Amino acid sequence: MVATFRALASVVMLAGFYVVALIQLVGAVALAFWLSTVLTGLLALKLALPLFGATIGAVAVALWKAIRAKPQPAPGLSVGPDQAPELWRTVHELATVVGTRVPNEIRLVPEVNAAVTEDAKLLGLISGRRILYIGLPLLQAMRVDQIRSILAHELGHYSGRHTRLGAVAYRGRLAMGGTISRIGQYNPVGWVFRGYARLYLLVDNAASRRQELEADRSSVRVAGRAAAASALRELPILDAAWDFYFGRYVHPGWQAGYAPEDLFGGFGELLVARQAELDEMRGAEPEGGGSRWDTHPPIPERIGIIAAAPDVPSAEDGRPARVLLPDIGALGRRLQQLVVDVGERTVLPWPEFTAAMVAAAVQRQADGVFRALGRFTGTPDPGLPAVLELVQDGRLGAFAEQFFPNATRKEAAGKFVEAMESLLQSAAVTSGAARWQHSWSEPARFVGRDGQPMQLTEIAELAVAPQTLPEAVARLTALGIDPAAGKVVQRRADATGARLLAALANIKVDGVDHDLLMLNRGLVLVSNPGKADKGTKRLRELVDSAPIAELASRHQFMPFEEVATATVRKQVPLKAELVLHDGRRVALQEGWSSELLEKHSRDTLLKALKSFDSPD
Repeated sequence: MVATFRALASVVMLAGFYVVALIQLVGAVALAFWLSTVLTGLLALKLALPLFGATIGAVAVALWKAIRAKPQPAPGLSVGPDQAPELWRTVHELATVVGTRVPNEIRLVPEVNAAVTEDAKLLGLISGRRILYIGLPLLQAMRVDQIRSILAHELGHYSGRHTRLGAVAYRGRLAMGGTISRIGQYNPVGWVFRGYARLYLLVDNAASRRQELEADRSSVRVAGRAAAASALRELPILDAAWDFYFGRYVHPGWQAGYAPEDLFGGFGELLVARQAELDEMRGAEPEGGGSRWDTHPPIPERIGIIAAAPDVPSAEDGRPARVLLPDIGALGRRLQQLVVDVGERTVLPWPEFTAAMVAAAVQRQADGVFRALGRFTGTPDPGLPAVLELVQDGRLGAFAEQFFPNATRKEAAGKFVEAMESLLQSAAVTSGAARWQHSWSEPARFVGRDGQPMQLTEIAELAVAPQTLPEAVARLTALGIDPAAGKVVQRRADATGARLLAALANIKVDGVDHDLLMLNRGLVLVSNPGKADKGTKRLRELVDSAPIAELASRHQFMPFEEVATATVRKQVPLKAELVLHDGRRVALQEGWSSELLEKHSRDTLLKALKSFDSPD
């Protein structure tokens, strides 16, 4: 019943989209006719032409592309019955129970999710090729009874005929999105289309939520209420663990130019090492809340409905789900080869990867200090010896106060201990006296050649005062750390690890048209951005085209650390002048036709410029 409703709703509302287009076309013709009675023919044509173009041109182009488009299978590793016989046997068994045919393909994917697709024909009347997607992290983390519940849920979508209209829904959303993207922001035709698209999504998503509840019944029928509920409870926990894994262990090293040798194997190791933390998370109730725009009901709601469903006796199977694969480690490495493009990154085993990742992060901190030192002293080759010389001369406070603007010079020198420790750690690694030791259960440890923790905090405290500096140097020497090894590596800041905060289109930089991206580390100035119209769309396409660091390398990047002062002459439209430490001046002028990536972009940029406290 749910599948029939969704099929009818999708087809009717998709057809309605073009009925709306026809009505708007008739309205545009009527408007043009009326305008011709009160205005000259040429002026009436100029006023009505944008409506004709939006209604006919945008819809026709979007519809043509949508008709030709075909949903593409998600990238992953296809495993046949000969490669994963136990997994296929389980799927065959579950398909029989829920009353559907087995999928044509099982594909492992790199995400905490499972899904099904079907390439049905004739608006879903004829069944097509089926693919079952299983996230490898699920097989690494769940129990057998939990994964059986997940698989039964997905197969339940097949038995409920939920996948038959997948291609229609896909093309419908593509046609609507394509139409809206081709209509200007202020064209009234676009307002009607956007309103109808929101209505379509509300109806389609409501049907999708009902389908999920229907598929949950298949899950209970196969695995029982306890396994079905525990599988749902596990999903947000694994999502959090996966995000933590990438944020803490993978992403920083990836940005530094390294890639782990065994990406998925590392996640499995993390799950074992952090079992106590995961168990603590399992003790908390899943968060509720939901939105009418969601495609899935909130997990607490689903668990509540499962608890009220008739139970089916089912033996608990606490074996790890990875037993369904003959060699999950080997399959994970094969999956990594298919879905991960390392580019020119250096591939390293986990111990070396973590050591290189943390060392690179510490070196970036040191480089920031060294570059500031170069600007402060005019030293062409700034390094740790030059910092120690400032300490010896009693000038460390004068240098450090730029990092601690609310502190006195004496206080700034004392606060410099943490930065000094980073400089010493960088010199120790470069000297070969220490390294960063990998751990799945805690942050990487700083250890000496003997593998024992090396503490440099006390030495850093000694190194920031002239009277204790000789003792600090002596201790460094005893540890085999050469201060001369502390050198600047990156002489100019880049956007590695930077985040996008705001973006503005149609900004004049020194009188030349640019688009501007504001990062937390500086400004990306994109010259020759194109026509002034559709600036917001252009910005979205730009930020979606490549990682932020890569965009900064392609275009002109102005690090904030190179800005000495900024003077805001006018707030709307924005007019400001930046003075760089090398004496260059950069004028920013926003035009009345400028567009924002999001409504707070100008305010965010203004706040950043005002932080430089330039006198007017």
